[in-house]
Amino acid sequence: MKKFITNIVTFSALFLATQQVSAQKVVVNREVETTNDGKMLLGNQLKSQFSKEPYSEWYTKEHDEYALDQKAIAELKKAKFNSYDVVVFMGTWCEDSHRDFPRLMRILDELRYPENKLTIIAVNRKKESPSGEEGLYNIQKVPTIIVKKYNKEIGRIIEMPTTGYIERDLVEIMKKDDSSVIKEIFKL
Repeated sequence: MKKFITNIVTFSALFLATQQVSAQKVVVNREVETTNDGKMLLGNQLKSQFSKEPYSEWYTKEHDEYALDQKAIAELKKAKFNSYDVVVFMGTWCEDSHRDFPRLMRILDELRYPENKLTIIAVNRKKESPSGEEGLYNIQKVPTIIVKKYNKEIGRIIEMPTTGYIERDLVEIMKKDDSSVIKEIFKL
C-alpha cells in the first residue's frame, strides 16, 4: 500500500511538472513588424492587447459605438452562453476583423463572459498562426468565431454573421445546440 501511494504521488508530481512546462511554451500577445502591414499580432492574444496602439485605432471606436440587439443578448443570457467556450480567429490586418471582432468583444462584455473561456488567435494574411491552430479548425476566412461545448464545436460564424448581427447568429447556434440535445435525449 505504501508503495502504491508513493507511485501515485510521484506520478502526480510528474504530471503537474509536465503541465507547467507545456503551459510555459504558449507565447501570448506576440507582435511582429511587417513590411506591408506594419505591426501585426500573431498567435494567442489577450483582449487587453487590442486597447493598445495601433489596434485601438479601429478596435475602440467599433467596440464602443456598436448598438447591441438587447433581445438577442437576453436570449444568450437565458441560454447560459457563458458556459460555452469561444475560439476566435482574426487578423489585425483584416477589415472584417476590424468590424466584427470589436463587436463580438462588446457582446461578451455585456454578457460578462469569463475571459478564461475565450481564446483569441491572430493570424497572418495566409491565415496562419505560429502554433498552427488554424489547421485544427480548418480556418479559411477571418474572422471565424467558433462556439464549443464540452470541447466539441457546436457552431461557427465565418467572416460575417448571416443575420447581420453576431449576437443573433450566436442565438441561432444556441438553438441548434438545444435541438441536438433534445434529439439525443429522445434519440430522434
